[in-house]
Amino acid sequence: MNRALATSILSAPRPSMIFRPGIRSLAPGVERYLVRGGGSVTVRVGPGDRLRIVDLEGLQACEIVPRGTDGRADAAMLGGSAGAKQIRIFGAGPAGEAAAFTVQREGIVKVSAPGGEMDVQRQDPATDLELVVTRAVSARHKSGDVPLPDPLADILQDIRVPAATAKAYMVRAGEYIQVIDVSGRQCTDFQCFSARKLDKGLENALDATITRTLTGRSYPTPGLPSKMFGRDFEPLVEIIQDTVGRHDAFATACNSRYYDDMGYPGHVNCTENFNRALDPYGIAPRKGWEALNFFYNTNIDAHNQLYLDEPWSRPGDYVLMKALTDLVCVSSSCPDDIDAANAWDPTDIHVRTYSGKETFTRAVAYRMTPDADPQLTRETAFHPRLSALTRNFTEYRGYWLPTRFNNDGAIEEYWACREKCVVLDLSPLRKFEVTGPDAEALLQYCLTRDVRKLAVGQVVYSAMCYENGGMIDDGTLFRLGQNNFRWIGGDDYGGKWLREQAESKGYKAWVRSSTDQLHNIAVQGPNSRELLKEIIWTSPAQPSIGELEWFRFCVGRFGHFEGAPVVVSRTGYTGELGYEIFCHPKDAVAVFDAVWEAGQKHGIRPMGLDALDMVRIEAGLIFANYEFDSETDPFEAGIGFTVPLKTKTDDFIGREALIKRKDHPRRKLVGLEIDSNEAVGHGDCVHIGRAQVGVVTSGMRSPLLGKTIALARVDALTSEIGTAVEIGKLDGHQKRLPARIVRFAHYDPEKLRPRA
Repeated sequence: MNRALATSILSAPRPSMIFRPGIRSLAPGVERYLVRGGGSVTVRVGPGDRLRIVDLEGLQACEIVPRGTDGRADAAMLGGSAGAKQIRIFGAGPAGEAAAFTVQREGIVKVSAPGGEMDVQRQDPATDLELVVTRAVSARHKSGDVPLPDPLADILQDIRVPAATAKAYMVRAGEYIQVIDVSGRQCTDFQCFSARKLDKGLENALDATITRTLTGRSYPTPGLPSKMFGRDFEPLVEIIQDTVGRHDAFATACNSRYYDDMGYPGHVNCTENFNRALDPYGIAPRKGWEALNFFYNTNIDAHNQLYLDEPWSRPGDYVLMKALTDLVCVSSSCPDDIDAANAWDPTDIHVRTYSGKETFTRAVAYRMTPDADPQLTRETAFHPRLSALTRNFTEYRGYWLPTRFNNDGAIEEYWACREKCVVLDLSPLRKFEVTGPDAEALLQYCLTRDVRKLAVGQVVYSAMCYENGGMIDDGTLFRLGQNNFRWIGGDDYGGKWLREQAESKGYKAWVRSSTDQLHNIAVQGPNSRELLKEIIWTSPAQPSIGELEWFRFCVGRFGHFEGAPVVVSRTGYTGELGYEIFCHPKDAVAVFDAVWEAGQKHGIRPMGLDALDMVRIEAGLIFANYEFDSETDPFEAGIGFTVPLKTKTDDFIGREALIKRKDHPRRKLVGLEIDSNEAVGHGDCVHIGRAQVGVVTSGMRSPLLGKTIALARVDALTSEIGTAVEIGKLDGHQKRLPARIVRFAHYDPEKLRPRA
């Protein structure tokens, strides 16, 4: 036998290789803290503890104030100068600059990321620092416990549900219930009963089918569809916060029958654990308990098959609920260890309850990248005014944005934009200050546009691509000075990508997040210019609103010389004449009030995301994860004009791939007119005969054109204008809607209105 073959036969099977970027793993005794820009973190320390501080985005100063047990500030406690009260580091270095200290004696250390309010021109946002503490003596290592997240408030009940068990508990109306996944990737079933009805012998248990029916969701989420109902339609609990956003309510809690049929008779299961936990409350046992299954990653696929995979939950993730009546509750730690439901390793669940006197904002968790720190949904600085006009909000990239407004609705908001003017909140757009002597070089390398041709005061729309030509993001680039730019896109990763490229190429440029320092509204519609001319003051060195040309911006103030500072750009996402106004959050309410008051005689209306989607589809404006993603290049996304391959002489990321893709196109974004009044939407298949030739990316019923229209990505060989196609419904074959390929944009394809 061949020796190499024999070696191959005798080798042990290779273990699975699994990467888990979503779960941040820290060694025992290591703690990580994020010091928010403009904020601080205080930690207790002891002799021998080591601190490592990292400037995540560059140019951010750090102040460290160590205090001994006597409360006196003493920099010598961290090896600083004797007599000094604080240590100041960073402020001029690159992203990733780090410093380390060893603690000399017991005390506390306060680490701050100081910074003031960034006005619209300064480009000096306070950004985040990372603090890593390595303990000389690890309490976590001693106990073996995974640390729980900090309590949300004073705790009423603190209940540990050990792996493969269940516990019942009572809560009063108005109190809050926090269900925590301690170690991550662990499922828990939740069930509750109206205590008042139990006293009458009635078991009004939470019913997932009724909840789905009344909310229109597979499971409730923070916001309007937040309530869970009992079988008699009584609301029992309300979801307030959810840091995972992935649960299920499709099947019962695991039961003995499931394990028996899998060949594991007698396996511990959630149903029997529920029965034991609920018995003291006089609740009859069941063979299978219906429940809301928190953290379960179970769904129903396109072939009507129920499937499961590992949970999405990370250590410390939780769901926070509010009891709407007195409840008997039960929570389990699912014992399933025969499949991926608990990542093959059941662990603990923890439950905390809080007083009904506490106040918690409705929120879900947003993460820039899988290993990023979660951020709960925030309100934009314009929320106080918008929330007075509607309760219809949806989570968008970490912020609550209105979907439609009371009394008007999407159709009326749409017509206001086309015929008069509207104001809408676009604050979640990600802003990055790009500065430094190599700022232009960095952006020239990372964006498809020729940045060297961009004049101060000018804005350009560009794509940002990977090496393979697939798109990271699209956005607008503002040039504020020779070495000063502002990139505004939809994705946090754009800033991280720019920093990574600056480091890899050695560019002396800084990319700092300023989203929290610049909130913005858009004023769009034919009357927008006349409205803003009345309220925006600009100096003689700046163009006035009346002089401002398309894709230009000016720096001005509201009302007069001493008004709130703003940047106003002649840009938008509606296909109409329009402007965007950027201001510091502290000035947002005043800015909104001025726009709203001046706009009354111009017919101003607020606009939500539903109407915005309508006008942008008509205007042929693309949207991330609809018209483009990382597999789509700018040509396929319909924005090939952002890639000047012939005139841009500098190399840029993705150039070689884009040359090949342009010469050999596979797909093309086209417009569709559908000869049917039925709805067409994202994901619908496009056919010629039996063969699928494309997919609808966005669709709508156009009020102005009086027809159903869509954007679709189709095979380049079948993209000629006039080509007859069919939109597949049901399974794509049993029902078809006739359509034809047309030029897009469907509305004002020459862009005459925004240029007006």
